Amino acid sequence: MILICCKKYISQILLFILFSLCITSTTYADDYRTLRGTVIQVSDGDTVIIRPASGKMFKCRLYGIDAPEMPYDGTPGQPYSRAADRELNNLVLHTAVEITLTGESSYDREVCIIKKMGVDINHEMVKRGYAWAYREHLKGTYASEYISAEIEARKMRRGLWKETNPQPPWEFRNYKRRN
Repeated sequence: MILICCKKYISQILLFILFSLCITSTTYADDYRTLRGTVIQVSDGDTVIIRPASGKMFKCRLYGIDAPEMPYDGTPGQPYSRAADRELNNLVLHTAVEITLTGESSYDREVCIIKKMGVDINHEMVKRGYAWAYREHLKGTYASEYISAEIEARKMRRGLWKETNPQPPWEFRNYKRRN
């Protein structure tokens, strides 16, 4: 009798554990979905348009970085904005990439991590000096990796770090909004 009762509880506990694992893995899969596609257009130093292997095209905002602002509606852009755009073009335009969707979106753009042949392109843009590590939005190991890449780019005076004290894009945008 006791043995039958214990088996019943053990099977319920196992069912609960399996159910919990399924929910956890589903949540993780929804938050970080990876797919393959081709970059068909580069909009600026931190935004591209992706044509996935299946599904419809979408705009992708590169996770954890912020590149200099491009000229827009007759207003001047930031120094190195065109250089950042060219660099991203050279890295990914018309190439096959692996896109990891973070589950976040920003101004009708999916926030993504893009890899080309295993290389994190977001990180590469910071490392080459064409984007800031966007500390406000970085999490986990990405924070330390991207911040370290920015420090290295500053030290080596790569890209926009040739300037003595470049204005971060978030400050540039705030100034434009106020004026």
